[in-house]
Amino acid sequence: MSRTEAGSPSDPRGAERFNEERATYTVKGSTQPDLEAGVTAIREVVKTLKPKPGVYRMLDARGDVLYVGKARSLKARVANYTQVKNLTNRLQRMVSQCRGMEIVTTNSEAEALLLEAQFIKRFRPPYNVLLRDDKSFPFILLREGHDFPRIMKHRGARKAKGNYYGPFASAGSVNTTINALQKLFLLRSCTDSFFSRRDRPCLLYQIKRCSAPCVGRIDKQGYDQLLAEAKDFLGGKSGAVQTRIEEQMKKAAEDLDFETAALLRDRLRAATFIQGSQAINADGVGDADVFALAAKGGQIGVQGFFVRGGQNWGHKAFFPTHTQDLDNAEILARVLAQFYEEVPPPRMILVDRELPEQALLEEAFGELAGRKVEISIPQRGDRRKLMEQASRNAVEALDRRLAESGTQAKIMREMAEFLELPDIPARIEIYDNSHIQGSKAVGAMVVAGPEGFLKNQYRKFNIREAQTNDDFAMMREVMSRRFSRAMKEDPDREGGMWPDLVLIDGGKGQMSSVRDTLEELGIEDVPLIGIAKGPHHGREGREVFHFPDGREKMLPTNSPVLFYLQRLRDEVHRFAIGAHRAKRSRAISASPLDEIPGIGPSRKRALLLHFGTASKVRAAALDDLKRVPGVSESVAQTIYDFYHAGG
Repeated sequence: MSRTEAGSPSDPRGAERFNEERATYTVKGSTQPDLEAGVTAIREVVKTLKPKPGVYRMLDARGDVLYVGKARSLKARVANYTQVKNLTNRLQRMVSQCRGMEIVTTNSEAEALLLEAQFIKRFRPPYNVLLRDDKSFPFILLREGHDFPRIMKHRGARKAKGNYYGPFASAGSVNTTINALQKLFLLRSCTDSFFSRRDRPCLLYQIKRCSAPCVGRIDKQGYDQLLAEAKDFLGGKSGAVQTRIEEQMKKAAEDLDFETAALLRDRLRAATFIQGSQAINADGVGDADVFALAAKGGQIGVQGFFVRGGQNWGHKAFFPTHTQDLDNAEILARVLAQFYEEVPPPRMILVDRELPEQALLEEAFGELAGRKVEISIPQRGDRRKLMEQASRNAVEALDRRLAESGTQAKIMREMAEFLELPDIPARIEIYDNSHIQGSKAVGAMVVAGPEGFLKNQYRKFNIREAQTNDDFAMMREVMSRRFSRAMKEDPDREGGMWPDLVLIDGGKGQMSSVRDTLEELGIEDVPLIGIAKGPHHGREGREVFHFPDGREKMLPTNSPVLFYLQRLRDEVHRFAIGAHRAKRSRAISASPLDEIPGIGPSRKRALLLHFGTASKVRAAALDDLKRVPGVSESVAQTIYDFYHAGG
């Protein structure tokens, strides 16, 4: 079962799922953090609440979500925030920023838990534990709706009809498994349109990875048998499938059908490859996810193993953020709630410690899966060995993370020293433009922090004014729009959206344009650095760094700081080019007929089918326009007048 967007009355899926009632409460007051103002805002909300289950969202003065929480009794839970003396320092800071709340009631606390996880993923509040993984997990899909179903990799919402198997830890593990499954079961992987156009087998048939149903090399009954075996194998009956293939191979050999025997032998090898590629022994586990937590140096690492049908389908390390002042068991519980917002829960979830509200988690996950889900701590046997392996992996992954973060921290310190910054930058913004001779110009902003690129904060700017081939004018427009908005929305610079460093892909001219633009806005304290290729443009590593006062500096070609800054510059370059290409593609697909009032897609298609090109439509006589199917006399007159007005 899959849930995507829900949690809004305007979303029919959300309304149907949770029967929500939304109430929004705001209290006007100071925009500065003020504990008393925050408590007052919460007290106003408490007056209207009832002891019902639901989810609450705390909002700051700008309406941004500070925290998402769920409650069995909204009135009792929210009232706790007014007892300031009982709150931790972290929660007191949160309350001091609170200026309003949004309330959603649900039918049960289990539904509230599911909705809470969904809201956390959507709004990513700064006071919630966050599972930082923006990518959805890949699955194998045996798609239905065709006489010869297709095997394929799938990400995202599971809307297509078929059998889904997963999650897999990475796209690489899915691709490897699909390749082996194709050798084992000879299922097609091509699209339906490709399938329908074939008049002879493709290369996959030649290399024995497809049975070529597209050209009748196998009938529907034979293909259905292969499909059933694939479902058995992926569903945990791999041993029975292997035994069946082995018996068929022996019989073919006894009948002297050596070609069939060789084909079955290759299929058996593919099955052995899948079984032998398991880096983790999951025999006897069935369907289960295994989670173990490690804590060190103020950071948390969670290792997850995904086992389906006794086969290990990969493992992944998670490093949740905003975990200060929270018990490790509570952190793991919140990680699980967010993880299963995206992934369907298996029958068994194995953990390394007792979880708070474990029965509630089981109830909520059971609702998602449509069957009973059990959370347990393995004590002995294969499951205990698997948990011990997960725990070792969690510790090792966290050690690697700490070592990497230590190296990254050193690079950031050295970068701050080289660029003469007052402190290590928490937010770096990198800018670039992309265009062809000034046309379809796009400005791009990429954002990076200590933990990497913040892709949800990337921005592109369609250049509106500087339409000539003037890079400096384009950069001035981008910077003016970016920082004018920042001054308007966050004049006190408390929202965390002001950069600690601005990097510009360019040299002296770009630097001067940006510096002058910010000075005109009255901004003189944002550090600016330009990155330009050196005198030998073809040599990587000869970048020159331009400072606002005209100075230039360079780094050694083997400097880790140089590599880091190059990576930032390359990322904004990639993003800018992608945005420009997308804009250019949209322009190519546009038609001059789009400008004629009253001409929709169907009439535009009819005109182009009749005349061939837009230029021939322009040159057509009025009588010719009237002959086009679907074009009335009045519409023909409108088209003719559009092109001949004043002529």
